[in-house]
Amino acid sequence: MSVGTPRGLASSGQKPIAEILHPLSAAEEPLSVTVNLGGDKEAGLTNGTPVETSSPASTSSLFNRLQLDDDLEADVRDPYAETTETRDLFVTVSDPKKHVSTMETYITYRVSTKTTRVEFDLPEYCVWRRYQDFDWLRTKLEDSQPTHLIPPLPEKFVMKGVVDRFSEEFVETRMKALDKFLKRIADHPVLSFNPHLNAFLTAKDLNKRQGLALLTKVGESVKYVAGGYKLRARPAEFCAMGEYLDTFNQKLGTIDRIAQRILKEQSEYLTELREYGTVYSSWVGLEDELRRPLEGVAGCVTTCCGALEDLGENMSQDFLPVLREYVLYVESMKNVLRKRDQSQAEYEARLEAAILRKQEDRSPMPVEVEKCQDKVECFNADLKADWERWQSNKRQDFKQLLTGMADKNINHYEKCQAAWESLITLLQDKQTEDKTSETN
Repeated sequence: MSVGTPRGLASSGQKPIAEILHPLSAAEEPLSVTVNLGGDKEAGLTNGTPVETSSPASTSSLFNRLQLDDDLEADVRDPYAETTETRDLFVTVSDPKKHVSTMETYITYRVSTKTTRVEFDLPEYCVWRRYQDFDWLRTKLEDSQPTHLIPPLPEKFVMKGVVDRFSEEFVETRMKALDKFLKRIADHPVLSFNPHLNAFLTAKDLNKRQGLALLTKVGESVKYVAGGYKLRARPAEFCAMGEYLDTFNQKLGTIDRIAQRILKEQSEYLTELREYGTVYSSWVGLEDELRRPLEGVAGCVTTCCGALEDLGENMSQDFLPVLREYVLYVESMKNVLRKRDQSQAEYEARLEAAILRKQEDRSPMPVEVEKCQDKVECFNADLKADWERWQSNKRQDFKQLLTGMADKNINHYEKCQAAWESLITLLQDKQTEDKTSETN
C-alpha cells in the first residue's frame, strides 16, 4: 500500500458539502468555500460571512428555504433514512417518576425497547434510567466510536431559582429530549449496534465503573499531536463544514435571543391583558344597560388570553428546545471535526518522520504510518456519512418545527378573530333590540 500521499475515498453517495443548502438562509445559493492550501485561506458562506445578527430570516423565507412543497421533498430525501418496515430496533422514553430520599431527589424514566435483532436475547425490554445513565451511554459511545457524530443530550444543569427541574413542564421537556436522543442512536446504522447501547437498553443495573476510563486511541493521538506538530491544511470540504457550523450556530443564537425576548414580552402583555379584561367584568355591575356588551368584551379578552398562553407554551416547550438541541449538535459536530484534525496531524507527523528516516537509512515505511492513514480515511468516511445524515434530519426537524409554528400562530389569530367577530354580532343584535324597544 502506497503511503506517500493519502488515498482517495470511494464515493459513498454523499453530496459534496458545497451542494448542501443552509436551512435558515433566505438565499437560494449553494455553500461556497475557497481554500488556499498554501496556508492562507479565504472561506465564505453565501448566507453571510460575517453574519448579520440583527434579525432572523422571515417565516416565509424559511418555508421557501426548507422546500415544504411535497413535490420537491423527494429531491432531498435521506439515502440513509429507514422506513418503519426496515427498522428492527424501536425505543421509547416515557413515564417519568420522581424519587425522594434523604440523600437526593431525582427523576427516572421508563425506557422501553422492541427489537428483532439477534444481539438481544428477548424481543422486548423495559428498564428505568435516570439522566446520569443517559450521560454514561453518551460518554461510552464517544469513547468507543470517536469517528462518529454522537447526538447531544439536553443540558444537565439549570439555574436554581430560574427553572424548577422537578416541575412537570421541565420534566416533560427533558423526557422528550431524551426520547429523541435514544431514537437517533437506535436509527443510526453503526451506533445502534454498539454493545454499550445494548447494555443500556437491557441491563437492570448498569455497571458504570468501566465508563470512567475515558482514555481512547484518539486520546492517545491527542498526546502525540500535543508534542508540537501543527496541522498543515484541513481539506476544503471539512473547512466548509466548519464555516457552515459557525454561521448556522450564529443564526440559531440570534433566533433564540429574539424568541426569548418575544416570550418575555408576551408574558408581560398577557398579564396586562388579563387585568384589562377584569376591568370590563367589574364594570358590568355599574352599567346595567351595557351588561351584555361589557360581558362580551370581557369574554373576548379572556379568549385572547387563553390563545396567547397556548402560543407561549408552544414556543417554550416545542420551538426553543429544538433550537437548543441544534446548538448542542453544532458543538458535537465541531468536536468530531477536531478529532479528525488531530488524527490527520498525527498521520502527517508520523509520515514526515518516516520519510526523514527513509532518506537517511532507506528503511521501509513503518506499519504505524499506514495504520494512521487508515484511521484518517475512516474518520473522513464516517464524518461525511454522519454529516449527510445530520443534514437530512435537520431538514425534517425544521420543516416540522416551522410548520407547527405556523399552525399555532394561525390557530391563535383565528381564535382571537372569532371572539371579536362574535362581539360584533352581539353588539348588532343589541342595537336592533334597542331600536325595536324605542319603536314600541
